Amino acid sequence: MAAHALNKASNESAFPERRIFPDEAVKKVAFPVVVSGPSGVGKTCLCQGVLADCGDVVYSVSATTRAPREEEVNGRDYHFVDRERFRAMIQADELLEWAEVHGDLYGTPRYSVLPFLEQGKIVIMDLDVQGGLSMRKAFPDGVFVFIVAPSFEVLEERLRKRRSESEEALKVRLRNAREEMKFRKYYDYLIVNDLLGRTLETLKSIIVAEKCCMTRLFPAEGSGSTR
Repeated sequence: MAAHALNKASNESAFPERRIFPDEAVKKVAFPVVVSGPSGVGKTCLCQGVLADCGDVVYSVSATTRAPREEEVNGRDYHFVDRERFRAMIQADELLEWAEVHGDLYGTPRYSVLPFLEQGKIVIMDLDVQGGLSMRKAFPDGVFVFIVAPSFEVLEERLRKRRSESEEALKVRLRNAREEMKFRKYYDYLIVNDLLGRTLETLKSIIVAEKCCMTRLFPAEGSGSTR
């Protein structure tokens, strides 16, 4: 027992930080993960699934002027504000990005993202394509994932089952979906959400792979990859 303890103490003193590269400071990996796609493809469920399974990921709560749905909670799902308050947030430069989507205003407050990145957290956010493009400019090293339904017929079926919009609002979302699909080329990854569980595992795998990316871990070294 004494010899074992001595050897253990000796090893700990030789490599006190217990790292593979004891002479190198591995950068703490923190980056935003932007999840976009047409309304009804399952973005919210996927973000919630990532949060439930990944302890180092936090959710960026957006601000919006739209009315909350029955199951939504202010401050958890969105910061629900009126247009006057939203305009004041714009004027005060409180938003990283904002856009009008389906007739309502949506935006990403700075306090929902920047403090968590500084703490070394991964920040996942559910954004429309306009917000996604704005975040791409603000965070070029972010991870951008586009989610689609297997078909437009499946997308319409999912939206109708949700029963959260009027018939006119549903038609607007379906019409916008075809336009939003054109923006998928600006994203890093595309996932077809045919089965929620499988899609969630794919999204989590992308996040894990990005955490292991050499250019994130050792930014000063660069990378031999052509990625």
